[in-house]
Amino acid sequence: MAVRCKNAARWHSSSVRMVPPLATCTKEEQRSVIHILSSEGVKPIEIRRRLKVHYGDACLSLRKVYEWTWKFMNGISSVTDSLRPGQAHPVVTPEAITAVVAIVKENRRVTVNEIAAYLDMSCGSAHHIVRDVLQFHKVFSKLRDKKYLRFSFYSSS
Repeated sequence: MAVRCKNAARWHSSSVRMVPPLATCTKEEQRSVIHILSSEGVKPIEIRRRLKVHYGDACLSLRKVYEWTWKFMNGISSVTDSLRPGQAHPVVTPEAITAVVAIVKENRRVTVNEIAAYLDMSCGSAHHIVRDVLQFHKVFSKLRDKKYLRFSFYSSS
């Protein structure tokens, strides 16, 4: 709403200028805001409106705002997700990575399945370590006994 001031020759805006939405934000930041505002007694719908102004399209949904408001009102104070039963334990550790490097250095033609069996981990975890973490790529492969694909690994770095 524009208001004409009596003593001024120009128009002034009586509304507060809003800053543009934040470019980056985390869920934990938004949950902290929800925690503070809900402790002040602000209703979830108003919290969501304020989040939308500051975080734009990256803000939490209204349902999540209600859920986290309920959690904070019932005594939960942590803004991070808690571990749930049945959630996989991380297998990609520095010890596992060094073990994979040692196995590959010992035998360049070792398969991912053999690495997984030797280190007692899933084939997906072994593949992730070999391909994504160590960035080893297949150079040579051949079909042997029509069951296993043998790899020769090299590092791209």
